[in-house]
Amino acid sequence: MEKEKKLKKIKIEKEKVLKNGSKTLLEFKEFISRGNVIDMAVGTIIGAAFGKIVTSIVNDILMPLIGIVIGGIDFTNLTLNVGGAVVSYGMFLQNVIDFLIVAACIFIFVKFLNSFKKKEEAKEVVPAIDEKTELLKEIRDLLKEEKNTSN
Repeated sequence: MEKEKKLKKIKIEKEKVLKNGSKTLLEFKEFISRGNVIDMAVGTIIGAAFGKIVTSIVNDILMPLIGIVIGGIDFTNLTLNVGGAVVSYGMFLQNVIDFLIVAACIFIFVKFLNSFKKKEEAKEVVPAIDEKTELLKEIRDLLKEEKNTSN
């Protein structure tokens, strides 16, 4: 008897899990098929490729030039020995510069996009005059003309 109750309870719980699981699966399918998720995925892929370009600019162009300006120092080889550990602070500095360049590029890009957005918003601000308002203005103007001609 007790075994039957346990089996029935397990069966009910299993059905509940399957029902909730399929609901969650449907919600996930709906979420993943939205345009925003696809846009985000494309942005992530482009961002990764852009990160490689910026890293190359930093490593291959900027850091050697900065090294020349400050006396021929190669940042990648800057290390500090602490006990038995080697701290590569030169790589850290290079990564900080890399980050700052990426952040500056993203800032400029977002600012550029926002300028287009502001132009679009300015176009939309022009209020459209509805037909009733237009008719009332015409009636007003006609009444003014009639008043002026009667004087």
